[in-house]
Amino acid sequence: MNDSVHAPKVADVSVFDFETMKCPYDAYRTLRDRDPVHFEPLLNVHVVTRYDLVREAIKDTERFSSRFDGFLNAGAQMMFDAAPDAVKAELTRINREMIPTPPTMLTLDEPEHTQYRSLVGKLFTASQIKTAQGAVQATIDAAIAAFIDGPNSIDFMRAFAFPVPLKIIATRLGIPDEDREFFYEAAAGAAAALRLSPMTPELMVHRAQLALDLQRLLVRLIEARRVEPHDDMITILATSRLELADRHLTHGECLSILNQFLVAGHETTTSTFGWGMLLLARRTDLQDRIRGDAARIRTFVEEALRLESPVQGLPRLVTKDTHLGGCPLKAGSLIMLNYGAANRDERQFERPDVVDVERPKAGMQLAFGSGVHHCIGAPLARQELNLGFMSLLDRMRDIRLSPQHPAPEAEPSFILRNVPHLHIEFARR
Repeated sequence: MNDSVHAPKVADVSVFDFETMKCPYDAYRTLRDRDPVHFEPLLNVHVVTRYDLVREAIKDTERFSSRFDGFLNAGAQMMFDAAPDAVKAELTRINREMIPTPPTMLTLDEPEHTQYRSLVGKLFTASQIKTAQGAVQATIDAAIAAFIDGPNSIDFMRAFAFPVPLKIIATRLGIPDEDREFFYEAAAGAAAALRLSPMTPELMVHRAQLALDLQRLLVRLIEARRVEPHDDMITILATSRLELADRHLTHGECLSILNQFLVAGHETTTSTFGWGMLLLARRTDLQDRIRGDAARIRTFVEEALRLESPVQGLPRLVTKDTHLGGCPLKAGSLIMLNYGAANRDERQFERPDVVDVERPKAGMQLAFGSGVHHCIGAPLARQELNLGFMSLLDRMRDIRLSPQHPAPEAEPSFILRNVPHLHIEFARR
């Protein structure tokens, strides 16, 4: 039978449909095969789904710019416009007190991008990552110790996947112990905002207030570090100078960079811990195959990143009339580089929908992006994930989904892909 008879029509495929966002891979396959640069009228953006085309656009920063602030602002504006008048008034009041944050790393092109990136790159050198290993391992061990001798049924996201990356990024930033609980809530709120998922009016106000209070905390720490430097990221940002302008960073520039690390420093790692554990819970044979094997765990981590890319995609701004994959694009239009679709492209990866812990060149996956905007924190994320899964499998066996709870499901989002809850059962080793 011809499979195309049952394939959805391209016109009927929308990667921004809520149900599709929960499990988008059939839609991705249809678009890769039949319309790899697909126009989505809902957000007026072309979605790029094929691996080679995503790579082409990432590398060509002259045609495809990272100055996509307008796209993110438009999403926030849509939610604001839909809010009741009283909520709009409260949000406007909060916004007046916020320090404006200019574009820095994520939404800048060369050469401005490099001057900001080079400042924080000092924290992610090979020697820095190696030095941090003991502290990362200690955080992982403490989290496992907190649940391993209790009930053999846990929400893995609450017990491990959320707290571990948050504690590690809080330490690297230099958040004082007394501010940690607030910081964890505010950082989670910042990541949730980037999902651009619908929110109740009350939640919109709560998250806006969290963002304002977080700014106040970070500004207080920036000022303190300029008087008394510490060995942390806030000190680096507070005391470094921009070479081209020969000045310290403004509060707004510091906050812009820190906000990006709040999300990139924990949300992507949290999500990959969750999706990786789900892969293991569905295959006890895979648990036994990689347990204690550092090389296979490294490949497993790359496979988890590839199969469930924590950042599903990011936009690019078209700078001149051009073509991509034969599709004409006008200057000023937007494309969405869909890493989640590219990472399951059978043209690049053999048997793309399965875990292969022997896969050659597994690191070719695009979960961390590529080119000048390749995630600067990727080495730390990989370190956390590799040490984390090694330690979890050392203490746990027969990991399986809990039949007492609903099946895990992704939270709808076309940028960040996460699993809010993952209830598992296990036996101790």
